Amino acid sequence: MGAEIEEPASVTLLSGNEAIAHSAYASGVGTAFGYPGTPSTEILEELVKFSPLGVYCEWSPNEKVALEAAAGASVAGARSLVTMKLVGLNVAADPLMTLSYTGVCGGLVIVVADDPGQDSSQTEQDTRHYARLAKVPVLEPGNAEEAYDFTAEAFEISERYRCPVILRTTTCVSHSRGLVRERKSPRAANAVAFERNVEQFVPLPVWGRKLRVKVEERLDAQAADAARSALNRVIGAQDSRLGIISHGVTAYHCAEVIPEAAVLKTGWGFPFPDELFISFARGKDRLIVVEEGDPILEEHVKSLGLACEGKGLVPRCGEITPSVIYGVKRRIFPERELPELPAPPPEAQGLPSRPPMLCPGCPHRGMFYALTHFDVVVCGDIGCYSLGVFPPLNRTDTILCMGAGFTMAHGMQKAGEKRPVVGIVGDSTFFHSGITGLLDVVYNKGISTLIVADNRITAMTGHQEHPGTGITLMGEATKQASIEAVARACGIDRIRVCSPYDQKGFTEALREELAAEEPSLIISRAPCPLHVKRRLGPVRMILQDVCKGCGACLKCGCPAIELTGGKKPKINPVACMGCSLCSGICRFGAIVPVQEDVQRR
Repeated sequence: MGAEIEEPASVTLLSGNEAIAHSAYASGVGTAFGYPGTPSTEILEELVKFSPLGVYCEWSPNEKVALEAAAGASVAGARSLVTMKLVGLNVAADPLMTLSYTGVCGGLVIVVADDPGQDSSQTEQDTRHYARLAKVPVLEPGNAEEAYDFTAEAFEISERYRCPVILRTTTCVSHSRGLVRERKSPRAANAVAFERNVEQFVPLPVWGRKLRVKVEERLDAQAADAARSALNRVIGAQDSRLGIISHGVTAYHCAEVIPEAAVLKTGWGFPFPDELFISFARGKDRLIVVEEGDPILEEHVKSLGLACEGKGLVPRCGEITPSVIYGVKRRIFPERELPELPAPPPEAQGLPSRPPMLCPGCPHRGMFYALTHFDVVVCGDIGCYSLGVFPPLNRTDTILCMGAGFTMAHGMQKAGEKRPVVGIVGDSTFFHSGITGLLDVVYNKGISTLIVADNRITAMTGHQEHPGTGITLMGEATKQASIEAVARACGIDRIRVCSPYDQKGFTEALREELAAEEPSLIISRAPCPLHVKRRLGPVRMILQDVCKGCGACLKCGCPAIELTGGKKPKINPVACMGCSLCSGICRFGAIVPVQEDVQRR
């Protein structure tokens, strides 16, 4: 018989997030942990599909817990994946810094999805700063195929150097799709058996100082490896005297828009591949660094004594799209008089603005509407309820980060704010980082009124489970954590569970708790209609002969209530979720279920 022909790898259309999940499975990952956050959420949602094949996946309460659990799995020998969005790494920074010293056994890859342009994030921070601070490698794929290949390489680098590796993606890479060549058979998972080594895994100063030296030695070796790595390569016009140093998807944009340049695409960007930078710059008449985010590459290239241009030509803020690169090209070649890109279509004139708004039937609307009756300061938080800041509700005054709804309210009250202060977090956020804030209020004798907007799911990122839902990411039933019981254990005596659709009851509860001279907790509890996928009650309608045209129902901001030409609003029966909030607002009994109107006739 002749030589056996190797079966070709399959080619699949995948998003960057899906490619990371598929590659992790093919790379023999045994455990995966994360906290949902756009643009990283879909990685674990895709990877959990491989759980019947032996991959354990979980939504952790927060990113710090996720990384610490992954560290435990890795130290025991398993390959492990951690996923989060850019701001999640702020939460996980504490274990990351020490993990760089202690190192790992099984490969540990931390996927951090950055969000240039702030499509879905409160900041535009650049994760490469954390890689440099923690002294760990960072790989930056530029498309779905590279997301697949770089994930596999990240596990290899992690085990080769026994350190965590950051895989930095961006919104564009996470959500864009491409053809991916997948390996035909997965790598076998590592054996799991922890071996005691206190000098490695217990970084007390006597041992930590030695580990610190090893980190620097590791960086030097990795920098030399990076300079030779195929993850870093030159694309575009190889022999051009114009050189561009770029990274990730931005490098591909540069090669497409400025084809006359040689583009050094850094896929393994830190530790910096200095030898590669120096050799690439040799023979170039002009060197330009085009990077998305902060001038990290530019500053380092200049520190090598290489003359280059960077943020003087390239915007510091926002996503570096091909049209932005074209603007850079016009600045590089002013003498060419390149034509301007066509202007975007002008906005239609005379149309009303449509700010982001809560969905029809959203329980948070009732909570915010009740708050409009009181002169209070509202410290909000990260979630769907962030939208309470917009008209017509206008009932959020501050937002900082997850869990800060409680803690900012406490600090404001302790500083002497004259008005009552209300702190709001969601149910998922309560378990993420709200419990410690609540404990702080109780322990330090604060008197803030705290609200948990409990819609029974992590809604904003696409309905992921959390400790309060009683279901794991693996789809298994589990213990359902009680917000009331946790609050009671923290020392809160005044706890009320209210329906936000019951305006009279909710408003009265607020009135009583705002007057209390002790901390109190209101749990605004009702399910997210998009999650339960059903109407909450019968569709409502406005009786035109009873309606006074006062407009009170319009002030709750429900998109199902429309005012089209006439003086009296109507309810769109297609959009109405039957939540009954509007019925509770109307003082004239003009809003009734459709069935009642039929009987009335």
